[in-house]
Amino acid sequence: MGALGVVYGDIGTSPLYAFKESLTGDHGIGVTPGHVLGILSLITWSITLVVTLKYVVLVLRADNEGEGGILSLLALVLRRLPPASRLRGPAIVGGLIGAAMFYGDSVITPAISVLSAVEGLEIVSPALERYVLPLTLGILFGLFLVQRHGTGGVGKVFGPIMLAWFLTLGVLGAMRIVDDPAILRALSPTHATALALEQPGLAFLVLGAVFLTLTGGEALYADMGHFGRAPIRRAWFGLVMPCLLLNYFGQGSLVLADPEAARNPFFLLVPEALLFPMVLLATAATVIAAQAVISGAFSMSSEAIKLGYLPRMRIDYTSATRAGQIYVPFVNWSLLLVVMALVVGFGSSSALAAAYGVAVASTMVLTTAGVAIIALHQWRWPPLLVGLLFVPLAAIDLLFLGANTLKIAQGGWFPLVFAGLMYFLLATWKRGRDLVDAELHAQGVELAPFLKGLAEYPPARVEGTAVFITSSPEKLPNSLLHNLKHNRVLHERVIFLTAINESVPHVAAQRVAAVRDLGNGCWHVGVRLGFRDDWSVERIASVLAERCRFELEVEQTSFFLSRQTVISGKPGGMADWRERFFSWMVRNAQPASDFFRMPPNRVIEIGTQVVI
Repeated sequence: MGALGVVYGDIGTSPLYAFKESLTGDHGIGVTPGHVLGILSLITWSITLVVTLKYVVLVLRADNEGEGGILSLLALVLRRLPPASRLRGPAIVGGLIGAAMFYGDSVITPAISVLSAVEGLEIVSPALERYVLPLTLGILFGLFLVQRHGTGGVGKVFGPIMLAWFLTLGVLGAMRIVDDPAILRALSPTHATALALEQPGLAFLVLGAVFLTLTGGEALYADMGHFGRAPIRRAWFGLVMPCLLLNYFGQGSLVLADPEAARNPFFLLVPEALLFPMVLLATAATVIAAQAVISGAFSMSSEAIKLGYLPRMRIDYTSATRAGQIYVPFVNWSLLLVVMALVVGFGSSSALAAAYGVAVASTMVLTTAGVAIIALHQWRWPPLLVGLLFVPLAAIDLLFLGANTLKIAQGGWFPLVFAGLMYFLLATWKRGRDLVDAELHAQGVELAPFLKGLAEYPPARVEGTAVFITSSPEKLPNSLLHNLKHNRVLHERVIFLTAINESVPHVAAQRVAAVRDLGNGCWHVGVRLGFRDDWSVERIASVLAERCRFELEVEQTSFFLSRQTVISGKPGGMADWRERFFSWMVRNAQPASDFFRMPPNRVIEIGTQVVI
C-alpha cells in the first residue's frame, strides 16, 4: 500500500495524457485503426521491456545497501570500480548529469500532472475552461505550502487513494474492452513492428509521446529505499501494470469506435454522471504524483550535500522517528517558482508534454550504463550475458532519447537548460571544494609536531571541552591555530572531530565512531556517516556515548569552526569567473554550525582565507 502511494504516482497518472498525445499531440500520428493498434502495441511492449524487465527485474537489484536512485547508483559504481579504472571520471560526470536531469524532470512532473487532471473540467463543461489555470496554480501553491509540515500524515492516505485510482483505471478500461474484445489484438508485437516497417518516420516520431507512459520508471528505483524491492514488485505485477494496460486498451477501443474521442480519451471513457468525481480523484492522484517528485528532490538534494556535490543548505527533519522525511526550504520554493512559471508559460498539458521526456530519458540511459557496470563488477556476470541483456535495453533507451530530442524546439529545451544549470552548480561545487581541500592540506600544520610541542611548551589551559572540526586527522585545524594566536589559551579537553562522508546510505553502528587518545588532554574522534544519516552533533554525541563510552556534553562544549573566505588568484584551478561564482556559493552556504545542528550559543567561528 505504501509503494502504491509513493512509488507509482508518476507512472500511474500517465493515462491522463500519454495516449492522447500519441494520437493528437505535437508528436501524434493521427487516428486510424492501424495507428491506434500500433500505438497500443508500442505502449504494451515499452512497458514490458523498459519498466518490467529493466527496472522491476534488473535495476532494483542494484541497491546501495537498500537505497536506489542515480546518486546512490553513482556511489555504488565508484565503490565497485577499481581505483585506477578509466571509467571513474566518466562515471562521476554521468552521475552528475543524471542527478541534474532528475531536477529537470522534477519541475515538469508536478506541472503536467496537476494541469492534465484539472483539464478534465473542460469535459464536464466547456464553460469551466477559464478556471483551469487558476485552479492548477492554486493546487500547486497549496501543495508546496504544506511541505514544511512533512509528508508523514498526508502519506497515510496516499496508498488508499492510489489503490482507488488504479482500480478505477482498470475497471473503466475493462468495461470498454468487453464491448470490443478485438482491441486485444494489439497485445501482439506485430502491430508495433508493422507500424515501424510501413511508416518508420511516423513510428520514430510517436515514440516521443509513447515515452510518456514510462516517465515514472525512474521512481521505482529512486524510492526503493522507502519500501524495499519486494513490495514494489508485488504492487507492479499484482495491480499497477494490469490496470494501466487495461486503461490504455480501453482508451484505444473508444477511439476506434469514435475518432473524435481522441481529443481527451481518458475523461471521455468515464460515464458522464461520474465525470466530476473522476476529476476530483484524478486531481488527488496527480497531487500524489507531484508529491513523490518533490520529496525525491528533497532527498536528492540532501544526498548531494552530504556527498559533497552541493553547498550546505537548511534541512528540516519533519519526523522524530524517520530520518528520510525532510523538508528543504530553498529547494521547495525554487521548485514552486519554476513549476508555476511552466504552467503559465505553456498553458496546457499538451504543450507541456512537448517539453516532457528529454530529461528523464537521459537519466534512463545513464541508469542502464551504471547497472551494467554493477552487473560486471559486483554481480560478476559474464560479459557476454551483460551484453546480451543491456545492449538491447540501452538501444531502446537511446531510441526513446532520440525521439524525445525532436521535442527540443517545442519546449524540450527547458528541462535541458534547467538540468544544464543544475549540472553547472553540482560540478562547480565539487571542483571548488576539491581545490579548497587541496590548498588547506598543502598549507596545513602537521598535528604530530604540535602535540609534541604541547608537551614541551604547554600553553595556559582553561577548564571545559573544545571541539575543533577538521577535515584531515593529520592536520591542525586553522581555527585552533587562530585561537591560540589571539587568545593564548587551550581548553583542558580538546577534541579534533572529523566527519567522513561514506558513499553508502547508512553506516553500520560498529563503524560509525572511532576515538583515539592523543595525550595531553587531546583526542581525535572520527565519525563515519552515510548520505542518509542524521549528521547532528546530538546524534554524534549519543553514538560516542553508546559505542565508545566517550562522553560529550553538547550543551557544555565550545565548538570552534573555520568560516572560509575563498579568493580566486592561483593558476591551474577553474576559470576566474567560475572561481568567483564558487566563492559566492561558499559565502551563501549554510553555516556548518546549522548543518550539524550545534547549539548557537556554544559556537565560535574564526575566519580564514583560502586562495585557489
